[in-house]
This record gives sequence, structure tokens and C-alpha cells, in this order.
Amino acid sequence: MYKVDLPLDQSIEEAVERRRSAEAARKARIFNTRLRVMGLDTDALNQQIQEKKHQQNMELQRDRAFDKLRMCHDEALLQQEADEKERRAALHTDLTHYWSTHQCVQDSQDADLKCGLKGAFSITIPESELGPASMQIFQGEDVGQEQRRREQIRKTDENLRVQKEENERRRVGDKQRETLESKELVYQDLVGVQLRTQEEECKKAARIALDNYNQALAVERAQNLKEQQRREERENLAEMWHTLTSDMMTECAEAAEIQIGEGRPPQVLVDKWKGMRPEQLETIHREREELRVEKQRQREAEKAKKAAWELQLLKQSREAEEEERRAAQLRRERRLQTDLYNRQLAREQQAHQDYLNKTLYTNKPTKDYFYQFNTSSR
Repeated sequence: MYKVDLPLDQSIEEAVERRRSAEAARKARIFNTRLRVMGLDTDALNQQIQEKKHQQNMELQRDRAFDKLRMCHDEALLQQEADEKERRAALHTDLTHYWSTHQCVQDSQDADLKCGLKGAFSITIPESELGPASMQIFQGEDVGQEQRRREQIRKTDENLRVQKEENERRRVGDKQRETLESKELVYQDLVGVQLRTQEEECKKAARIALDNYNQALAVERAQNLKEQQRREERENLAEMWHTLTSDMMTECAEAAEIQIGEGRPPQVLVDKWKGMRPEQLETIHREREELRVEKQRQREAEKAKKAAWELQLLKQSREAEEEERRAAQLRRERRLQTDLYNRQLAREQQAHQDYLNKTLYTNKPTKDYFYQFNTSSR
């Protein structure tokens, strides 16, 4: 474990003493009539700012120190794990060397029966000269030893070959499984990229179509407004022309005619003529009122049409937002499913790796030890 000196501010006693000194200086400054001022205390504010900056710097240094300590701990754990692996490898090597050095077949108690001592004696001393005390194997004992030994060697070789083939098959299977998992992950990533690309293209096409539709609607609305303005201008010009050419403006004599009766023609009072007759004025007022009502109805219809149009645009925008929200939710769910699947694969791979490590560091030495023990006992 590494020890890192953290750059802390001060001890508790020093902090308390500093707080007391600051409080005493504050009281002396407040109750001193010569130094008392009206308004803000800029010195105190500046001091607070400096203290705040100092506190932030100390927190930053502390965070950096914690990060450094964490990195040191991680390095220590990695070094400890590497040392543990090296120690296990060295222990396995020493154990194998011990088996090959101190637990040989030749060092067993019955090595003379297995390793050729009888052959050596048979070569140096004739069998006829050996007495009863020199006998190692009596007649009728251990019949078929050579055949049994050869059968044991064959079985051992067969078992070793089967173990090697099984380990090779397991290694090939693991490699193929890892390759398939890698290909599956790559395929999922490619499918995700393609789906995102298609989704972006669909969004882009939808935005382009919506922009085109809005532009077409804007052009149509501008044309309608221009046509309406031209129509209103023509109507206004016609009305102005009608007003200018009417009897009221031209002061036509027929406008002031008076029905005398008795079959005589109507007379016009030139000196008293002030305009049109009441019937004509009433007709004009009625027509003007009708025109005003018609204009009001047209404005209300335009306002209703505009409100309906704005409502339609708002509905379309809400539908687009809802579609975008559903698409985002679908992407989030797909990403969560992919993450869960990747985590499951990682857990399965880690469990498989732990099983292999356990088999490598635990079962294999035991099998070798049992094999050496059986060989030595034979």
C-alpha cells in the first residue's frame, strides 16, 4: 500500500485559532468608529473571494491527490496480480522439477523390478549361479508383467493423447466461439450503424419534405394575399371612380329634382340644393353597410381560415415531435437491449475464463501428481 501526503489546509486547532482571530479582527473593525464606513466592505469581500479561491484550489489539489492515490492502488493491484501469476508459474515449474528429480521411477523401492536391475544381474551373473536368497521373482509369480507394463504404457499414452486432443478441441472450440462472438458483435455494430444511418436519412427526407411543403404553402399564401390585395385595389379604384363620377360629386341637376305633381315635370332648386335625396342617401348608407358587413364577414372568414391553418401547422409539428420522441425511445430501448446482451456475453466469457483458470491452476497439477504417483507406485 502506497502512502500519499494529501495537501490539506491545516490542522483542526490551527483552523479554530484562525477562525477566532478572524472573528476578533471583524469585531475590532466593526466597533471601530474611525474605520466604520457606509456601504459595502470591499476588503472583506475581496478577502472572501480570496478564501473561496483558496478553498477551490485546495479541493482541486485534494481531488488530484485522490486520483493519484487511486492510480497507485490500481498499479499496486496490477503488480500484485502479476507477481501472483509469476509465483504460481514458478511454483508449478518447481513442482514439475521436483517430480522429475525426486519422484522418479528409478528411486522407488521396487525400482529393481521395474528398471532393469534384473537384466543387469542377468548379464553379469549367470542365473544358475544365483541361490535362493538372490531371487527377486519366483516361478509362477507376476505372470505377464511385461505385457501388463506395455498395456499400462499404452493406456497412459492413449490417455495423454486423448487429453491432448480434448484440450486441443476445447481450445479450438473456444477460439471459434470467441470468433463467432466477435463477428456477432461486429454484425450488431454494423446493423446499428445502418439503422442509425437509415433513420437519419428518413429524418432528413422528412425534414426536406416538410420544408418543401411549408415553402409551397408559403408561396400559395403569398399568391393569395397578392391576389386579394389586387382585388381590393380594383374594388377600391372602382368605388373611388364611381364616387367621383356620381351625381353627388358632379352636382347633377336631376339629384335635386322636386316632384311638383299635377302632371308637371319635377323642378330642381338650384339655390337650395345640398346634395342627394334622402332615399338616395339611405340607399347609399344601406349599400355601404352591406359592404361593411361583407368586409367584416370576409375578415372573419380569413381569420378563421388563418386560425385553422395555424392549428393544422401546430398539429403537424406536434405529430413530428411525437414521432421524434417515439424514435428516440425506440433507439434508447435498442441501445439498452444491446448493452444487456453485451453484458450477458461479458459475464459468460468471464465465467468461462474463470473456469479455464481454475482448471489450469488447480486440476492440471493434480492430474499430473496422480499420474506421477501411479507411475512411481507401479
